[in-house]
Amino acid sequence: MLTLLSVITATVTGVLTGAEFSVSAFMNPVLWRLPAGPAIEATADGGRVLGRVMPVWYIVALLLTAGLSAAAWGTAGGGLLIAAVVLFAAIAVLSVAVLVPINNRSKNWTAEDHPGDWREQQQRWDRLNYVRIAMVAAAFVLTLLAMRGV
Repeated sequence: MLTLLSVITATVTGVLTGAEFSVSAFMNPVLWRLPAGPAIEATADGGRVLGRVMPVWYIVALLLTAGLSAAAWGTAGGGLLIAAVVLFAAIAVLSVAVLVPINNRSKNWTAEDHPGDWREQQQRWDRLNYVRIAMVAAAFVLTLLAMRGV
């Protein structure tokens, strides 16, 4: 059972890492090359869609990692899993405190109705999301390393 939970947790956190990386490394640069109107519309649409999906995905990753940490308590990988849980908790704080408010504003923007500093706000979101991606990747790597000792 522990092996199955390990594989599911690693899969969920790994795919989450890849999805976040793909958005920031590939999708957003494509969007920023569009003219302002289409870029704003596409970003708003992405914010609405990902704003519904990603919180659930992060919560599932946190719960799976916490569950695996509890199940692996006392094993060689237990400490690494606790570190991954702490990272996911920090990701939640970063997301709710900084990234979600920017996303909530940007998902309502239109080509005709948006703030003058919309690019700066999106660039700030991107910079902070790179921090979040690094944290998710670290939690993923910790989970993989922990699996060796579980």
